[in-house]
Amino acid sequence: MTVAAPASVPAAQPPAGPAPQPSGRAGAWWVLTAGILGLAASLALTIEKVRLLTNPNYVPSCSLNPVLSCGSVMSHWQAQVFGFPNPLIGIVAFTVVVVTGVLAVAKVPLPRWYWAGLAAGTLVGVAFIHWLIFQSLYRIDALCPYCMVVWAVTIPLLVVVSSIALRPLAANAVARTLYRFRWSLVVLWFTAVILLILVQFWDYWSTLV
Repeated sequence: MTVAAPASVPAAQPPAGPAPQPSGRAGAWWVLTAGILGLAASLALTIEKVRLLTNPNYVPSCSLNPVLSCGSVMSHWQAQVFGFPNPLIGIVAFTVVVVTGVLAVAKVPLPRWYWAGLAAGTLVGVAFIHWLIFQSLYRIDALCPYCMVVWAVTIPLLVVVSSIALRPLAANAVARTLYRFRWSLVVLWFTAVILLILVQFWDYWSTLV
């Protein structure tokens, strides 16, 4: 009497984890560079704020003239919307960006949900920055140079992170169009902000000519 050989049992497959989303070499370096610049500006602003709190007569290094004046900006409530200096938010946020950039440059795969979350967080940051731009131009009537560094790096950061997060939607016509003209939109944004600054403070700029 022959005994049938037991059927082979297929090996258990490990559960599939979240699919990694490649960032690309250029995108990884963009994220890291933006994170370093934003973190440096946030740290500099925090140091200047502490020095101003300990010495009311201290003149911040970024107070260059009546228009470019960190001291004027830091003296208003808009500089601490949530009850603490705004740069502390930047320190936390840009630390996350720097860590992300380091991992991306090291080619550590990060899941798609992570890039989507980072893009969403950056979008919130961009909205907050636009509110601060409005307050600086039309309520405080002064500009903070370190704050402007944060403005300048956050918009391109949103473009790069969103490009990575939305890469799976490359077949979508709307996503493809936005990706194609992404840097043109950034240039238009910079142009618009520069023009607003020139117009708002033209009385001062004209005295320098």
